[in-house]
Amino acid sequence: MKTWTIMLFFVSIGGIQTYAQETANIKGIRTSYWVKGLEKRKANEPIVIFESGIGMSGNNFSVLFPKLMSNIPYFSYDRNGLGNSDPDPSLKSDQDVVDKLHLILSALEIKPPYLLVGHSLGGAFVRLFTAKYPDEIAGLVLIDPTDFMLTETEDAIATETSNSQIGYQQLWVKMLSDMINDKNLGEGVKLEMKRELAVSEKHFFKEYADLPLLKNIPVTVFIAYNRPIERYEKEMNSKLGINDRFWFDAYDQLRIKHYANLIKQNNNCELILLPGYSHGIHQQDPDKVGVSINSLFKKITH
Repeated sequence: MKTWTIMLFFVSIGGIQTYAQETANIKGIRTSYWVKGLEKRKANEPIVIFESGIGMSGNNFSVLFPKLMSNIPYFSYDRNGLGNSDPDPSLKSDQDVVDKLHLILSALEIKPPYLLVGHSLGGAFVRLFTAKYPDEIAGLVLIDPTDFMLTETEDAIATETSNSQIGYQQLWVKMLSDMINDKNLGEGVKLEMKRELAVSEKHFFKEYADLPLLKNIPVTVFIAYNRPIERYEKEMNSKLGINDRFWFDAYDQLRIKHYANLIKQNNNCELILLPGYSHGIHQQDPDKVGVSINSLFKKITH
């Protein structure tokens, strides 16, 4: 369990800066957020909406705030029970998470169109948001997104060909289960883990199985691959029967294929492959991600 905590810690701490946070009571639940540029936002101009990875505060994106052009409005928030937001026990699924974000935006009178930016599991969330509210989305930026498109057959083949004992789908469930029982993690983080375990324990990302095709909007996808394997990961992999580089390579190839297929029918899209980068791409290279968000904003508004 300690290993998962270390991994979450390293992804969440890098480059974090402190920005003034606001709070709203939305249907009896305190929600904390960051917002900038609403007063100068033009009619029908997109606003950047950030969605963080599992267990992470919206402040994880603060390293990107100063990288955005001064005329770009943005919003980031702490999901239920994370950061300074109160838990919302009514959220039982990823669809509930998406609907809650939509409710928050409506309550704060932050109107579409939205340019959604999601990291890790947040990348899956914004894909689900786009499926539910397609007419409100102007574009997507996915930062090393979770591969919710991985099938059971692909998972089994990758496990076998990498000569490993456990696949990604099984590892995902194990990670969530272990972190739920980790006394070092806060209750808000555990609440998120419990929700994700319920979503994927019997069927991996079951809510995403039959999503409609992505509408023709500009999309930028960043994928880190062939990243360095840390010492603590090697120790964990040995215990779990993961054949290090062969395992990671197999799943990297699948994730690249899936996201390439996701955007292949769309105009103005990019798939940016970053060898040797960490999972926290925006922490490691905020300039690169900031440039892409700015570029996408320009494409949408010109």
